[in-house]
Amino acid sequence: MRIRSYKEEDAPILRDLFWDTVHTVNAVDYTRIQLDAWAPVEYDRNAWNQRFLDHTSFVVENDGHIVGFGDMDAQGYLDRLFVHKDHQNEGIGTMLCDALEALATKRVITQASITAKPFFEYRGYRYIQKQIVYVRGVAMENYWMEKIIL
Repeated sequence: MRIRSYKEEDAPILRDLFWDTVHTVNAVDYTRIQLDAWAPVEYDRNAWNQRFLDHTSFVVENDGHIVGFGDMDAQGYLDRLFVHKDHQNEGIGTMLCDALEALATKRVITQASITAKPFFEYRGYRYIQKQIVYVRGVAMENYWMEKIIL
């Protein structure tokens, strides 16, 4: 496995990985209506790509196939961290987090899903607060979490 910087041509592959992962891995903690709001079939391709370009964005490849991605803004907000549904628990999320956290100067903050919360807790992130967010009008629970970088 190798980690590399995001390239614009990765956008459609990352979108498919995101959709598949949300609709399978996160299905244990969220309803079908919530999953469809979080990862709808239709999406704005330009906005999806632009978020990666605006952030520090990495992908992980295994045998030439993208198996995970993550991105963080300049203030240390870890926006997205997703690992392919067929490659869970292989160290890909850890690899991405290590790379993103290495860029932070004071802290990393994220909004963790119910599914991702244990992963971030294991990595030393502190629970700040539970929240209900509305995605396309659908209420979803997640958690503000942070890790202080020493």
